[in-house]
Amino acid sequence: MSEKRVILAGGSGFIGRSLARHLRHRGYRVVILTRTPQARDDGVFELAWDGEHTGPWAKSLDGAEAVINLAGHTIDCPHTPENLAVITASRVNSVRALAAALPELTEPPRVWVQTSAAGFYGDTANHIRDESSPAGTGPLADVCRAWEDAFNAVPSPRPRSVVLRIGFVLGSKGGALPVLSKITKLFLGGAAGDGRQYISWIHLADLRRMFVAAIEDNLSGVYNAVAPTPVTNAAFMKELRHAWHRPWCPPAPAWAVRLGSRLMKTEPALALTSTRCLPRRFLEREFKFEFGQLEKALHDLCR
Repeated sequence: MSEKRVILAGGSGFIGRSLARHLRHRGYRVVILTRTPQARDDGVFELAWDGEHTGPWAKSLDGAEAVINLAGHTIDCPHTPENLAVITASRVNSVRALAAALPELTEPPRVWVQTSAAGFYGDTANHIRDESSPAGTGPLADVCRAWEDAFNAVPSPRPRSVVLRIGFVLGSKGGALPVLSKITKLFLGGAAGDGRQYISWIHLADLRRMFVAAIEDNLSGVYNAVAPTPVTNAAFMKELRHAWHRPWCPPAPAWAVRLGSRLMKTEPALALTSTRCLPRRFLEREFKFEFGQLEKALHDLCR
């Protein structure tokens, strides 16, 4: 493969770092747009951007194979009105900044891959959602709706467009799994609340391959970036205890989850809200999941 350029906007986080390495291995030239650029010796270039305004970074988009927008303030914080406003603005503004750069380009990127989240569907309880399901309700559903509305408002002509609604990403070096593994190894890995809330998870390796599919396989529209086997919180924690060879642990009641979240300066709804959705469109395309079952995914990551 001749070296083609992919731009990762907000690509300095957990997913972006892993995706950059993966794309480099596939022969792409990778440019990361970040607030704090650094010189690197791994073939990845970093450029400064503020996630809100156009600037010299926009030139990197000209003639690019793809732009992937990963930008957004972490949701791992208390969901106060102030924090939710920051979370929403960081996502909406990054979309608008990229959109503002497009008319100035001689050759816009061939595809724009925009991230969203499975939180789009709100608290699904026991109900299954797919890409045809409407937006749910609640703070994170509102964030996702504003996020996708900003992307859908990008005027034509625009690159081929793909939205990935990403679930709970499992990786050994970032995200929530290392924290959950730590407390599980301390014999505190019980279910959160009643444990019946669903987790729509995805192994980082399969997520990377979904991004590649979005670039190379002519995808368009919305895709749920989740494994085909969502599990309850109780089942997830049981499998995680098994992966770390830990015995049964008593569940943490909802009040304890809320108290612990306050002490850890995070949001209890992240553990107590149910997200049960399926990757219908990826399954229709016969996407091959390397880690379609949770047991295999955790066995790969917990070692």
